[in-house]
Amino acid sequence: MKRILFFITLILSISTYAQEEDISGIVSGKVQNASNDRILQNVHVINLSQVVGTITNNEGDFKIQAKVNDTLYFSYIGFKPLRIRVTNDWIKFGEVKIKITELGIALEEVVVADVQLTGYLEIDAKRIPIYNNYRYSISGLNSGYEGGNRQPGAVNKVLGAIFNPTDFLYNIFSKRSKELRKLRKMKKDDDIRNLLETKFDRATLMALLQVERLDIDEILRNCNYSVDFIKFANDLQILDAISECYEEYKILDRK
Repeated sequence: MKRILFFITLILSISTYAQEEDISGIVSGKVQNASNDRILQNVHVINLSQVVGTITNNEGDFKIQAKVNDTLYFSYIGFKPLRIRVTNDWIKFGEVKIKITELGIALEEVVVADVQLTGYLEIDAKRIPIYNNYRYSISGLNSGYEGGNRQPGAVNKVLGAIFNPTDFLYNIFSKRSKELRKLRKMKKDDDIRNLLETKFDRATLMALLQVERLDIDEILRNCNYSVDFIKFANDLQILDAISECYEEYKILDRK
């Protein structure tokens, strides 16, 4: 009899746990400044697990699709990004207050112009740097690659990188296939695209793809994007570049 009661209790416990895990829906909350409780509008909220995004309204409120154990990522200029896991209680009982911490950033001296001009056109024309970053289109693939300076070996460099993928690309693309499949969803979500278009720190991409900053730079280098592009492109451009490289890698891998 005791054994029967034990098994019944165990089955009920498993059933209850399964029901809790299946709980999903819309979670809501209000985002505030941790130091003074001031509401923060236009904070970007991304569900890293489902790759959907939204922003807080004028009252600091947000609603987003989520289920238990999903991870929400909060990003706002001048504030430290925050990750929060969705719990059963949050979904059951509704709105919570999310407080994010302001970053203390000491601005260093900014040099607006690094080229000293004399006022003489003939002299100044020689001092201004010229960047020749060319893109090469390859038939049968989605788009071209940025091959760097235009020189006889540039095209061969592009073809070599694609048709003889390095171990780094193979390891990144094969081991991160689950995360990289999110790229398509990210490109379709307007809230995520609008966020990435204004950012240059790669933090959101690192959170979404679960890679380090150095890994992102290395992916782009192996895909033959120029140093200038890697340094100065915004996060949306970086997203598109990695997505293109990954899609083309998959095409060649299937072949």
